[in-house]
Amino acid sequence: MTHDKHVSYISYLKVDELLTLQQPLSDGPEHDELLFITIHQVYELWFKQILHEVAAAQKALEAGDTHRSLSLLGRVRTIMKTCVSQLDILETMTPLQFNSFRARLSSASGFQSAQFRELEAVLGRRDHAGANADKGSGMGMAEHLVPGSAARARVEAAMLRPSLWDSALHYFHSRKAMPEGALTRDVTANWEPNEEVQQVLIELHRSDPEASMVSEALVDFDEGLQEWRYRHVKMVERTIGRKMGSGGSSGAGYLASTLFHPVFPDLWAIRSQF
Repeated sequence: MTHDKHVSYISYLKVDELLTLQQPLSDGPEHDELLFITIHQVYELWFKQILHEVAAAQKALEAGDTHRSLSLLGRVRTIMKTCVSQLDILETMTPLQFNSFRARLSSASGFQSAQFRELEAVLGRRDHAGANADKGSGMGMAEHLVPGSAARARVEAAMLRPSLWDSALHYFHSRKAMPEGALTRDVTANWEPNEEVQQVLIELHRSDPEASMVSEALVDFDEGLQEWRYRHVKMVERTIGRKMGSGGSSGAGYLASTLFHPVFPDLWAIRSQF
């Protein structure tokens, strides 16, 4: 195998190409539009990385590999902290500064982030068209994406695969038998909290330190995602108040409706039973 001796920092990271991708649409252009574009492009890179790490975490969990699972879940939690901290930068932009170019966004909306929609599906959300549609938008998860597009296909495919929680159930089952049906359920349906599963999780917490650590790592990730959602809501509220979102949603109202819906409800439910 030969190696290219002419690889440089710029060529390896495609820096020249990367720096051409921030293209403001406003006249001038408005000073703050570059910040808006940069932060959202960086978010998409982090979403790509999170999907990469979670896919590996699912394999590690299904293989019963505790240490690799903990390492990967810990990395994702740290990335989530970075995603939250980026909102501090975005909040340096005032409502007037945002409104100076907001009209240029037209119908562009965060709803159209296929990667975030895919992440929600990987984490277990199963809002198919016509059922459990987005409040304030009247659409299912993939409905904001172009029909027939590769992006929409990825989201729809993710809703057909086992979720991170399904992989976690296999891991916990390898430590202590889960109730019948937990591992053979229809993975295309939303998970419903299960008291029998919760009882096994409680017993694992009490008797299996490694399983308990994996459980807590999943809670860390869940809490990090909820923290990001909350900070996102407050950022939108302080920037556009209660105006309609640019994609036709109810804006902050819709985002607020997504709060306090944990990804792993069983891991939260057992807190009151210790």
